[in-house]
Amino acid sequence: MAFSTGNSSSGPMAEINVTPLVDVMLVLLIIFMITTPLMNHKTKVELPRVLLAPKAHVDEKTAPVSLSVHNNGDLFLDDQPISKGGLQDRLAVIAQRKPQPLLSIRADRDTKMQVLKELTAIATQTGMLNVGYVTIRPKPGDQK
Repeated sequence: MAFSTGNSSSGPMAEINVTPLVDVMLVLLIIFMITTPLMNHKTKVELPRVLLAPKAHVDEKTAPVSLSVHNNGDLFLDDQPISKGGLQDRLAVIAQRKPQPLLSIRADRDTKMQVLKELTAIATQTGMLNVGYVTIRPKPGDQK
């Protein structure tokens, strides 16, 4: 509260000093501007709740199995030529391994997508759970 000095009215001044109030309001405004976007999610999703079984400790790492496909349809499983019938049999045996290795499919750039789809279907039908595709990251400036 402020007091008047030297005026004709000798009573206390009735005006409120609003500067501290404005300072506090600006600080609160900044806090709410920062925290509000962090708390809002536009899409509400009910996430699943799952109890995961502990992983079995594996001492040895399993090497991935490589399936190579040439654009003419030739198949190579771990660099050994193989037919589609033989591929099904070998993948069924590989799928029984514990832990199951990753199947990496490597294809020529010109290989038709239908061939890759067919090979992926064969792999999943035989019980392979981890199927991946090997690609190369293009270098800057590569056109093709």
